Amino acid sequence: MPCYNETATIAQIVKRVLESPYTAELVIVDDGSTDGTRDLLETLTDSRVKVFLQPVNQGKGAAIRRGFQEATAEFVIVQDADLEYDPVDYDLMLEPLLGGNADVVFGSRFQSGRPRRVLYFWHSVGNRLLTLLSNMFTDLNLTDMETCYKAFRTEVIQGIELEQDRFGIEPEMTAKVAAGGWRVWEVGISYSGRTYAEGKKINWRDGVAAVKCIIKYGIATRGQKSGHLRG
Repeated sequence: MPCYNETATIAQIVKRVLESPYTAELVIVDDGSTDGTRDLLETLTDSRVKVFLQPVNQGKGAAIRRGFQEATAEFVIVQDADLEYDPVDYDLMLEPLLGGNADVVFGSRFQSGRPRRVLYFWHSVGNRLLTLLSNMFTDLNLTDMETCYKAFRTEVIQGIELEQDRFGIEPEMTAKVAAGGWRVWEVGISYSGRTYAEGKKINWRDGVAAVKCIIKYGIATRGQKSGHLRG
């Protein structure tokens, strides 16, 4: 769980995650919060919670990388510290992994009969365009590359060298998973997006950076992609 200035939601999302029967551990990486989030993290007493504090704000990607390094359970799911993604969907995310059919699972906000809050039209257009561009390089047929909800066999993601510090981590992970020939599944999830007034942080500049990362890692990994699926 990457976390940055989330005093309004951190207690509730931690509660929801720990209520899931699938949660063996909760690794929280605070990315230099200055709004009192760290004080709230100090009050957590559940033995499954492990809190790691970044010395300064480095970006979501840096926090995710640290979380992957510290994970010890068999599977790992990226969970934002807001309330946009619901841990009730963990069963959907883990089903292909637990069944031995997948190495990586993407939770799609656009391939779902589940509830989804209606918000920004141009954000959805941007997400679909980024996914399309990513698919062109990776030859995957994802519907939501930018989703937060990505689940992995822990040994798989820990074996991938990641370097992006900000939101470029999403296309980087996707490109490198594709290059490794890992078995990728996608499932529909619910989504309760928040507004900028409610704390949403991503903006158009992150979209531009994502395009650059898609091209960078797409070109770098295209020739590495295995010609077969891994078992």
